Amino acid sequence: MIPADMRVEITGKDPAGNWWQIIYPHPDALDGKGWVTSQFVTLPSTAEVPVIGAGPDPESGNVAIVQEQINVRSGPGTDFNSLGTLNSQDVVRLTGKDSDGAWLQIEFAVGPEGKGWINAAFVQAQGVENLPIIAESGQVVGTGTPTGIPVTPTPTIVPARDDGDSALRPAVHVVFEPNGTQTFQYNGDLSSPQGDVEDWIAFQPYGPSIFASLECTGSNSIEIQLLENQRALPTYIKCGTQREQIAVQPGPSYLVHLRAIPSDSGLQYTNYLLTIKTRP
Repeated sequence: MIPADMRVEITGKDPAGNWWQIIYPHPDALDGKGWVTSQFVTLPSTAEVPVIGAGPDPESGNVAIVQEQINVRSGPGTDFNSLGTLNSQDVVRLTGKDSDGAWLQIEFAVGPEGKGWINAAFVQAQGVENLPIIAESGQVVGTGTPTGIPVTPTPTIVPARDDGDSALRPAVHVVFEPNGTQTFQYNGDLSSPQGDVEDWIAFQPYGPSIFASLECTGSNSIEIQLLENQRALPTYIKCGTQREQIAVQPGPSYLVHLRAIPSDSGLQYTNYLLTIKTRP
């Protein structure tokens, strides 16, 4: 971790300009250098930063181009630990996929054995049909066979794993700042009548409004509520909502309550991506 307002020496950047390489004298830092996301670093406008490495060639096959900021996880699912993030237009090398192709394994230096997992829904990928199928244990359990007919995955729906969060212990607590964090994304899943039925997310705004979006896959059977001091605010957010503007008060913390809609017609599973911005 690097504290706010600390000066660092920048030695390079990735090809997309999303990450800065810096001098970082730490025992685990290779050659005394590390990487920080450029979103949170202020650089003089006249500075010229060299590109470090060309990265995977998007035309070389078995690669993916990130479409928006996503988490890299230690396994194929949202219940695995986050190893870091990738930003829009990052190019990553693909090394495998899960059994239904919903999650892709990539080369990720800080992950176990140099690997990580990303959600396939948020990348533009090539060569997926040729990737080996990898189990959660890391063992190759099958191989992809390219054919002329696209294969339609038929995943087995299982209940969302209970992550143990609550109104008193939200999954995350984000503090927005004018010169710091201004956009936040949370990827989770809910299911009913079995599994994790609700998620809680806390944030603290600095301005008079926020902009919320909710993207869903699966049964799309979730509802969302925003609370200020345990008081529900009128909102119209649902699956498919894009940039809903909501009036808030600077200072106090707010709770976002996502809940799986009760169902008597079998298991209803929804994977969602919640985005909260302080600017449109």
